[in-house]
Amino acid sequence: MPNYRVGRVSQEIQKEVTDILRKRVRDPRVEGVTVTGVDVTGDLQQATIYYSTLSDDKDSVNQTQTGLEKATGLIRKELGNRLSLYKTPELTFARDESVAYGSKIDQLLNKIKEEQDE
Repeated sequence: MPNYRVGRVSQEIQKEVTDILRKRVRDPRVEGVTVTGVDVTGDLQQATIYYSTLSDDKDSVNQTQTGLEKATGLIRKELGNRLSLYKTPELTFARDESVAYGSKIDQLLNKIKEEQDE
């Protein structure tokens, strides 16, 4: 039964963090961030928020991570107001590499197709 709750909480956190990032965080470094998933520990004490960005540029990725880390306090406080949990989980942001990996695979497949068409 607790797994169901963890799943529900992580979905709720994903929805709310997306909303908070869009409406409350004014940092230009976090513009265009998409929350792709949330992992919450079984005791609901910690949440890892996975995100993707449009840019794969190393500097841009580092800037986004820094912006998210700076906004963590505000995001956690907002989450505390919005979620009916006894204790708001500690938040960690991690870049979701699967999106970048997927687009690299797409590029490679397109390149192979172009070479075959020639």
